[in-house]
Amino acid sequence: MNSIPTKQAILDWITENPTKTAKRDIAKAFGIKGAASIDLKRILKELEGEGHLTKRVKTYRDPDKLPPVSILAILEPDANGDLFAKPLEWVGVGPEPRVLMVLKDGDPALGAGERILAKLQVVQGEDHAYQARLIRKIGTNPEKILGIFRANAEGGRVVPIGKGAGKEWLVRNGQSHGAQDGELVEAEQTGPKDRMGLPRARIMARLGDPTAPRAVSLIAIHQHNIPDAFPDDVVTMADDAKPAGLKGREDLRDVPLVTIDPADARDHDDAIWAEADRDPTNQGGFILWVAIADVAYYVTPGSALDKEARLRGNSTYFPDRVVPMLPDRLSGDLCSLHEGVPRPCLAVRMKINAKGVKISHEFTRGLMRSAASLNYQEVQQARDGMPNEACAPLMETVINPIYEAYEALKIARQDRQPLELDLPERKIVLSEDGKVSSVALAERLDAHKLIEEFMVLANVAAAEELFHKNRPLLYRVHEEPSDEKLDALREVALGSGLNLAKGQVLHTSHLNRLLAQASGTDHSELINISTLRSMTQAYYHPQNYGHFGLALRSYAHFTSPIRRYADLIVHRALVSAHGWGDDGLSPQDIETLEDTAKQISDTERRSMIAERDTNDRYLAAYLSERIGTEMTGHISGIQSFGAFIKLDETGADGLAPVRSMGSEFFHYDQETQTLMGADTGLTLSIGQKVVVRVADATPVTGGLELEILAIDGMQMPRSNRRARGKPASRKHARAKAKRDSIKKKVSRKRR
Repeated sequence: MNSIPTKQAILDWITENPTKTAKRDIAKAFGIKGAASIDLKRILKELEGEGHLTKRVKTYRDPDKLPPVSILAILEPDANGDLFAKPLEWVGVGPEPRVLMVLKDGDPALGAGERILAKLQVVQGEDHAYQARLIRKIGTNPEKILGIFRANAEGGRVVPIGKGAGKEWLVRNGQSHGAQDGELVEAEQTGPKDRMGLPRARIMARLGDPTAPRAVSLIAIHQHNIPDAFPDDVVTMADDAKPAGLKGREDLRDVPLVTIDPADARDHDDAIWAEADRDPTNQGGFILWVAIADVAYYVTPGSALDKEARLRGNSTYFPDRVVPMLPDRLSGDLCSLHEGVPRPCLAVRMKINAKGVKISHEFTRGLMRSAASLNYQEVQQARDGMPNEACAPLMETVINPIYEAYEALKIARQDRQPLELDLPERKIVLSEDGKVSSVALAERLDAHKLIEEFMVLANVAAAEELFHKNRPLLYRVHEEPSDEKLDALREVALGSGLNLAKGQVLHTSHLNRLLAQASGTDHSELINISTLRSMTQAYYHPQNYGHFGLALRSYAHFTSPIRRYADLIVHRALVSAHGWGDDGLSPQDIETLEDTAKQISDTERRSMIAERDTNDRYLAAYLSERIGTEMTGHISGIQSFGAFIKLDETGADGLAPVRSMGSEFFHYDQETQTLMGADTGLTLSIGQKVVVRVADATPVTGGLELEILAIDGMQMPRSNRRARGKPASRKHARAKAKRDSIKKKVSRKRR
């Protein structure tokens, strides 16, 4: 942009990016180059003179230095294999300096999390402030926590922000890292419990105001250790990349491939096209094209880009930001299939018959040029008879043919019977100031389903192609549910008057029949939630164990290499299998394939948890302004301490604790997943409709407490007992629960 930012803009950026405070970092953030750097230097000098900033070496940080012999914690090796360490005795007000480990021959191997005593030497003109030489190992990784710092005369306390977190931690004077009262901080345990029974801690990092707009996703990023800053060498490598040419590629620029994405998409990594098959032996059949950005061309095995992409495993998506797997120069530019721009791709040409069954496929490495960048809504409107300027010229050549091909694919899907869960998705909509403005149901258009079916078919083709060529790859594996989870699902089904057959090999068609039985009834959401909970977690593996949920024998992720490392591995395998270049699977890729599978399966779960926690916090913030409001919902889970409730309007999950249900004792039956009142006989079970009042919402933890007012249209009864928790009542409650359980089992057998 090259325009000089205001002083306040610079201060705000430094506050949000405490580890990037060098002049070059600030210049890069605001796009300042050339002569404009002189003006930036002047402004930084003025801020320094006004006392807002303090300069040390080449960064604007606290001027304190580390002692010459210091305790360090070893970090994970960076993308270049260099080993850095975190100083544990840093007490300055700024972020701790970078310390590079310099190991000698004969030094023991150091692993991430290990503590060492080291001799430090100040260095000048490097991207690190110190070099360290090992003196001796002194321990391993201590427990860490994210919380709110509460200052007092003795130092302060850290109040954990995680749901269900334990006690507060004590921080002594001199170990607060300059944290201010109310700041979000990361702390680590420094010793055993204090005489008050609380663990002692030192503050390692200050993360700012937890209530600030858009701080929610930053909390999740830090709490789950998601890398959100690319190393300089990775950015440099991406910035130096050049567009690919036609050499060694099939020219697909005349094929009218189009991208169809959300309206706010920044990158476009997949394109499609279809036409009727002119082969007289395939009447009613189609030719389908799926072209995917050729990320393997830019991210080569063993490079800094490759190491960082493997470390991240995937992109992570939050309501206000994306933490990408690849730098923007690739994900938003060179690997994005922008309209009218030549882009390298890996493409597959598939032939299907009139019933949507794939007859053949053929892969190629090509150069394409997207005919249009479209979004789901405008494509659907065009198909429904209201084309806009972008879609009107494409109706006969692109849009109608892809929908006609989709009709054939729907027949094959119906025959295959993948799991058909009906669980509405909700999208959190943020205002310009970062607050939740609304929570809307995500649309499910035929345009969405069309793209999904094209992608599924391409992923199947990739798995089959590499299997037949006997090439190593990573499969997407989804194993069938365990017997224990199926038994639990049968219990829920029987309790709802439905049936899931036993004593046969389970297929998704059996589960779909159960879902169809529940459709349109009061039990629909309960059965859908319970079926989802019975499923195993999908993962990546070099061995093919099939994909139960999609009812497919072979499945490999091929269609999103911009945001999933697994797809990049599949692309490299295809390059090697067809001899398309020297950027295919390397010997190191093959040797570490199983480790890579575990790594990216773990990072995928990490992202899912971080995304879920972020949504919980945003929804809690949204509902914190609606305390006392009555809302409807469904009981989604039962535990001994209360009932979990999913609100209909927002999809937020809250807890109605037993203590809010009156003074009577509630007996918890784990087998039937119910809570039963000892005095009133009130029984709470999964799936019941409830009316609740929002009792409390804590944005910093994402916690939501609800009070049940009515169940299945009946007002919540109240116990008449004056005393609480009498043993006799508990005894009677357990006895009644046992009798009811026996009766239920007998009635099932008689059916």
